[in-house]
Amino acid sequence: MFSYRKFENLCKEHGMTVRQVSQETGVATSTLSNWKLGRYEPKLDKILSLQRFFNVELEAFVDDDSGTG
Repeated sequence: MFSYRKFENLCKEHGMTVRQVSQETGVATSTLSNWKLGRYEPKLDKILSLQRFFNVELEAFVDDDSGTG
């Protein structure tokens, strides 16, 4: 399952806001907000855009604990 918390941590590590990441990747801020609110899970193409942008493995976005992310 996608972990928004991990996405936020990557933003912080790269010194970027969610809005900046949205502008750079083309993933709409409304889409990111919906992920944060748990309205729906991201589609693979959107995760791949973030993965390429941050230059990390896909696993960087996977929740690795039993709670929600």
